[in-house]
Amino acid sequence: MRRFLFIFSTLFSTFFNAQMKPNLIPYPQSLTLQEGKFIIPETLILNDKLPKEETEYFKKRLGSQVKFQSISSTEKVHVMYMQIPQPKIPVNPEGKKESYSIDISPKEIFISSDTKQGYFLALQTLIQLFEEHKEDGAIPAMEIKDSPKFAWRGMHLDVCRHFFNVDEVKQYIDYLAMYKLNTFHWHLTDDQGWRIEIKKYPKLTGIGSKRKESMIGAYVDNTFDGKPYGPYFYTQEQIKDVVKYAQERHITVIPEIEMPGHALAALAAYPELACTKGPFESATKWGVFDDVFCPKEETFTFLENVLDEVMTLFPSQYIHIGGDECPKTRWKECAHCQKLIKKNNLKDEHGLQSYFIHRIEKYVNSQGRKIIGWDEILEGGLAPNAAVMSWTGVNGGIEATKSGHFAVMTPGAYCYFDHYQGDPQSEPNAFGGFTPLEKVYSYDPVPVELNAEQAKYILGVQANLWTEYITDFKQVQYMIFPRLMALSEVGWGTADPKNYKEFESRVIGQFKVLDKMGVNYARSIYNISGKVIPASSAIAYELTVSQDPKGIRYTTDGTEPSLNSKTYQGPVNIIKSMTVKSVYFENGKLKSAVSSQEFTVSKTTGKKITLDQQPSENYSFGGAFTLVDGIIGNTRQLGKTWLGFQGKDVVATIDLGQKTGFSEVYFNTLENKGSWIHLAKSAQIFVSDDGQKFKMIKEIGKEEIQSSKGKIKLNIGNQNSRYIKLKIENAGIIPAGNPGADSKAWLFVDEIGVN
Repeated sequence: MRRFLFIFSTLFSTFFNAQMKPNLIPYPQSLTLQEGKFIIPETLILNDKLPKEETEYFKKRLGSQVKFQSISSTEKVHVMYMQIPQPKIPVNPEGKKESYSIDISPKEIFISSDTKQGYFLALQTLIQLFEEHKEDGAIPAMEIKDSPKFAWRGMHLDVCRHFFNVDEVKQYIDYLAMYKLNTFHWHLTDDQGWRIEIKKYPKLTGIGSKRKESMIGAYVDNTFDGKPYGPYFYTQEQIKDVVKYAQERHITVIPEIEMPGHALAALAAYPELACTKGPFESATKWGVFDDVFCPKEETFTFLENVLDEVMTLFPSQYIHIGGDECPKTRWKECAHCQKLIKKNNLKDEHGLQSYFIHRIEKYVNSQGRKIIGWDEILEGGLAPNAAVMSWTGVNGGIEATKSGHFAVMTPGAYCYFDHYQGDPQSEPNAFGGFTPLEKVYSYDPVPVELNAEQAKYILGVQANLWTEYITDFKQVQYMIFPRLMALSEVGWGTADPKNYKEFESRVIGQFKVLDKMGVNYARSIYNISGKVIPASSAIAYELTVSQDPKGIRYTTDGTEPSLNSKTYQGPVNIIKSMTVKSVYFENGKLKSAVSSQEFTVSKTTGKKITLDQQPSENYSFGGAFTLVDGIIGNTRQLGKTWLGFQGKDVVATIDLGQKTGFSEVYFNTLENKGSWIHLAKSAQIFVSDDGQKFKMIKEIGKEEIQSSKGKIKLNIGNQNSRYIKLKIENAGIIPAGNPGADSKAWLFVDEIGVN
């Protein structure tokens, strides 16, 4: 093993038993506290033969906390040194190039690793220990033996919807390095902008790197800022600079060049690559668009030439080729595409998608590289050597691994950091969804459906940051922190959801570091979280906070809470329509934003409810109970208060407990076609006394639902039944001319109420 030794010029021994778990993220695989502590000296003595780049990084990170002195390892003094293995001995026989160990005693700090990469990761651990103990001046004695569970621990950044300059991208890479992530997925092309210089095709950046305006606010508002955006792109020299910067931090940069869909910016520059004549322009809206690359020879020549320049800039084994959300509308109408389908005996346009991906993979493989793509590359059959990035859920990863393909797990329900992480009412505008810190921390990248052999094909885990609603780098910081810390521990393999509160305390400890760096992290962890729970009275509202819950103050009359308001002592009973507002005080000082929740109580509130089909994992917060929790969904915030179903009908049965009189039923569905969300096609209401035999009492069609804009309130006459069932029909396959044409529509439903 290569050995790295820290010993300091001023040491003395003191013995103690540390009671606190070290504030390390990700937490090591093995950490044993020892007696004594290591006193941090004024001067740290380093051997001059240590790996230069890694050691310089270490010195810069510690900054003015300690001074440094370099000496030769031949001198008989306390030093940090490295022992080089014999060249003929395999450096990494077990493939654990990121393994390391650290022994901290009252006399020395000793690092062992086979590789510079392991040494670098060990330094990250030491930096965290130095930062944690800089005030008390002593690090507890301990022994650490550590290595990651997963080889791919990644973060993605979309620079197409909104652009971030080189310095900001480097900061992003620094954040990954701090928490031992090793892969940076750089999303460089999309409908809204082409961000990488390709010398053979200058129009890609000359035309495709700008758009005439940008959508602002929620998608349903359909409003624009009227301001030209761009030109914004990275020159090839800037790309090289970023790649080198990442390599110095042992981070692999994976470029993504989208195909065959998400291609409008490229088609704006080179319209001859489309199925129709155009003209085209870079998209000003978010979403999915029908115009995509046409699978003709000139298109493949273009893409091969682009990939040649990309592969010259990026030494990564994998090249990401997108492959997601490719509408087949244009291909269905294209004579060339239909002829190609027949010529190659393809089943349909999905087979043509597979043909496209196979062509690209064959070329990339010929250059000694491999492709990875979003799970839609499974359509029509997976290319022979392709890896899958599973985002729509876990099924793509399961299908890939069961067929012997590698997969990176990045399901939207856990790994999309453009979702809300706190109460949507007090958060900046986000894409949707609700993915709090605890949910990220609970994720296990290995699906339970896989056996041990299949699980070996799970490369790892990644989180994605799409930037439709992220307009500057401060908001990038806000959206990734502290969730990046949870991802870090999940990828390292030491996350333990049962001990989430302990992890949360370590996160709060890390905030001091982020404060020092000037990082704009989300403080949602300090805010009060509310959860509706069943109660004998109907429902109750349970409030939790990361600190002492006795600091919570709340009101139920809609007034703003203060230090003199009611002290929280347990779940608040909700027996009538009301608004609960709450805040958190610590030592008499306000520490949180105001959390506000309005309740609308009806005869179904808190009652037992069952669903024939379960919602999508991305939009399933609270499960079926969400539909009877007394909370009306906010049409601009899809995270906590709606259930989302893709391609499925909603069939909900509610048990009122006893025969109950009622005459009105209400519920809402949502329309946001840009996000593939369509109003219900129809709805039927049934009643029953025994829960077995149901009688339909009301039916409404598409026209009535559309005229009400999805806000359904129905007079059903005087009823007296124990059970009520609603069947809300999904719109089905999205028709041509709409974003996501030919895909399954989403149906979103909120509270089902009865009066």
